[in-house]
Amino acid sequence: MNKLGKAFRRNTKLAIAIWGELSQSALLHLNELIQRYALSVNAGDLQFLDGRWYITHSGLLGIAQRRHCFGIRTTLQKDLSDHSLSHWVFKATVYKSLGSKGFVGYGDADPSNTSPLVRGAEMRVAETRAVNRALRKAYGIGLCSVEELGCLTGSSGCMKEQTQPEKSQHPNGSNNGQPKLRDRLCVLIRKHNLDPKLIKAYAADFCGTPTLREASRELVESFVSHLAAAAEENRDALISKLNSYAQTAEVKS
Repeated sequence: MNKLGKAFRRNTKLAIAIWGELSQSALLHLNELIQRYALSVNAGDLQFLDGRWYITHSGLLGIAQRRHCFGIRTTLQKDLSDHSLSHWVFKATVYKSLGSKGFVGYGDADPSNTSPLVRGAEMRVAETRAVNRALRKAYGIGLCSVEELGCLTGSSGCMKEQTQPEKSQHPNGSNNGQPKLRDRLCVLIRKHNLDPKLIKAYAADFCGTPTLREASRELVESFVSHLAAAAEENRDALISKLNSYAQTAEVKS
């Protein structure tokens, strides 16, 4: 219990640093998620959007790894997909153990249910959604994943994107005179002497997108805040986390 209590206090402090003051119910839910699934705010397992907690793709994969998932298979559903419309449907099957019949989840994505910032990556979004749903079903996780949202900030965020496109020409831009997210990220990298390639790999994983460029502004902003808090709280733990992406960064480069 003492160990769980420390984990909760650590995650609470970091969550408040990233998302600001949280309600008592939000903190109680966070404590429940930490105890039940061993999730970590610092590891990017959770997102807090529109007053609700969402699990991330990396958080779900972490649960699968800790519970010794045997394997995951994904299959493009060609008869339900339409390349000309950028509409893709995937089927994912999670095998919890050898001989398991598998837990199935489907994911779809097209321009109508994804952010304009991920145009051209709908197929990968669909696959990620399918895997997330299959994992949630396999391990009984009653928490929606952030990648499954039609727009990553909810319906109000979708409306802002559709009615005010001229105010956000780039996901890393600035609309209110504040420093661009890219600049804030560069300052953090220089200040804490971090590896830019590993930061990009970590950011993409945190946002649940193939690359950082394809992430929404809201998720990038959340990552920058998360990175700043993590670097200040425990730089050694952050470096250890970044080093886990070393092989991925080398392959992409």
